[in-house]
Amino acid sequence: MSPDDATPAVQPRRVVVVDDHPLWRDALSRDLDAAGFPVVGTAGSVAQALRVVAATRPDLVVLDLSLPDGSGVEVIRALLGEGPFDGSVLVVSASGEQADVLAAVKAGASGYLVKSARPEELVDAVRRTAAGVPVFSAGLAALVLGEMSRAARRPEPPGAPRLTAREVEVLRLVAKGLSARDVAERLGVSPRTVQNHVHNVLSKLQLRNRVELTRFAVREGYDD
Repeated sequence: MSPDDATPAVQPRRVVVVDDHPLWRDALSRDLDAAGFPVVGTAGSVAQALRVVAATRPDLVVLDLSLPDGSGVEVIRALLGEGPFDGSVLVVSASGEQADVLAAVKAGASGYLVKSARPEELVDAVRRTAAGVPVFSAGLAALVLGEMSRAARRPEPPGAPRLTAREVEVLRLVAKGLSARDVAERLGVSPRTVQNHVHNVLSKLQLRNRVELTRFAVREGYDD
């Protein structure tokens, strides 16, 4: 899917839900199934999650960070490292702590929601994550970007790709989840111009899509 598509339309064919609370895990699985997202497996631990994902090959893993035999961050690293998984990970956790959000995003999570989100918000987050759109609970995106900006500002290394001022503006807005149309309205340009800027940024940074763009922005501390 193009990183510039404004409306997420692609639904995952296969979803795995990982959470150590059976009631919550089962309730979320029912909600996703009812919304047209087939849940092909569930797990309640790090070890079980890796086995289930290897066996079912889902398109999306909905993952809690607190597991009895380790952290969900371990699952993300294993899946997105050399594991048999090439899909996306959406973290849904009771924790809204800055350190937990940063750790999940650094490991490769495509989005992060807190469990206090309404069921319809969780379903919409799954839909958007599957479409390649970064998803964060209200306030978390600004929190993450702001903290990374304070912690990670450093001189640009020799030979690093140089972005124009407008490309930086577009990077910041796209990384916060705005569509090409929303960015265009914010900057007073056409959606096509925004798409061209995004294409140029992806090319310069050697990134593939908006998810990788968001991870780059978080890591490098781009914020408003």
